[in-house]
Amino acid sequence: MSLSAGRGAVRELPPVAARVDDALARLDAKIDWLLALSPIGNAALWESFEASGRTAVPPLSYIDLDLDLHQTRQELLALPIEEIESPLLSGLLAEKQRELDRMLELVRLRDTDGFVNASLDLFGGVDPALSELARGILQDVGPGAPLEADTGIDEILEAVNAEMDWYRERAPDFHADVVVDTDLNSMMMVSHGTFYVDGNLRLPAARVQPLLQHEIGTHVVTRHNGHRQALTQLEVGLAHYDALQEGLGVLAEYLAGYLPGERLRVLAARVLATEMAVNGQGVPAIFDVLHETHGLPTDDAFDVAVRALRGGGLTKDAVYLGGLCELVEYLHAGGDFEPLFVGKFALTHRKVLDQLLDEGWVAPPDLLPRYTTLPDFPERLSACRTLPVGALCHKEPAT
Repeated sequence: MSLSAGRGAVRELPPVAARVDDALARLDAKIDWLLALSPIGNAALWESFEASGRTAVPPLSYIDLDLDLHQTRQELLALPIEEIESPLLSGLLAEKQRELDRMLELVRLRDTDGFVNASLDLFGGVDPALSELARGILQDVGPGAPLEADTGIDEILEAVNAEMDWYRERAPDFHADVVVDTDLNSMMMVSHGTFYVDGNLRLPAARVQPLLQHEIGTHVVTRHNGHRQALTQLEVGLAHYDALQEGLGVLAEYLAGYLPGERLRVLAARVLATEMAVNGQGVPAIFDVLHETHGLPTDDAFDVAVRALRGGGLTKDAVYLGGLCELVEYLHAGGDFEPLFVGKFALTHRKVLDQLLDEGWVAPPDLLPRYTTLPDFPERLSACRTLPVGALCHKEPAT
């Protein structure tokens, strides 16, 4: 890929392509499948699990989307994909249309016997090589140095605001809404351009910046850069973009100076939990293996187990370690780093992005993550081009 950082102009899409692109982006925002599959009442869920002697959990509860699934699917499938003027754009937009249809299926089949198959269709499962890597990490990678969780939500929000200000100084239109949620099934997450943070969160100070580089430096920055492209899908995400986004997010933690071993272990645990969920294992069995066999702390083991059973068995969590593996393989082969930030796409799209560049529909990234300005960033990136995935972690924070 020949893109490099800097501002650039793009030409408009042809009329039908632009109309379909806009409609797909609007439908993507409407189909907030991840929100529909995020359990609520997590504190009560743990209390019930603990009261049962860690042998049972009540059914997971979710919010219901204000969405007519049948009408939305009709609208999605009625889009005039075959009338798009460019075969290149038609192929990309048809691929996104198919993905959104599968996402509707996930929401429709939530907590039914058909959910796991729908999840496998969309995200795939766990291949033997990834399973072997995950088990190796859980066996061989130890936790980092013990650090006190001395940073609470107020200090974290100060860091979030400072981070946003840093980007706005370079691009005044840089933006993300920030929402504090005390019933969040993640420490932090970005969904449809909104940055969510757990209101009960406490972290070691050394972990704050790496996690912000994961969420803001990856997910918000690529959305910002994608917003400047002619193809709106580069803002909301081309089909199957999750693996590269999450791979970049995890790598950002390493490049920002502190990816502790326990973080890598959690990603490996998610792979194992996904595999067990697909095979019909429930939260108690997954928790037991992660906590008793592999030594994960109770909160991590329970969180990973619940995540794996979202909707009835959501296989997306294997994407984090899988995406990191694909990204590391790309870097080992000499792949360019900066073009990965032009928007949200899959590594399989990089040849297509070159064609979009040639057609004038893609410009270089407007912003790069803040960690790329660190003095030793070139050395850290160089290490990522040689180290195996299992070695991409730190015993202590970088100074």
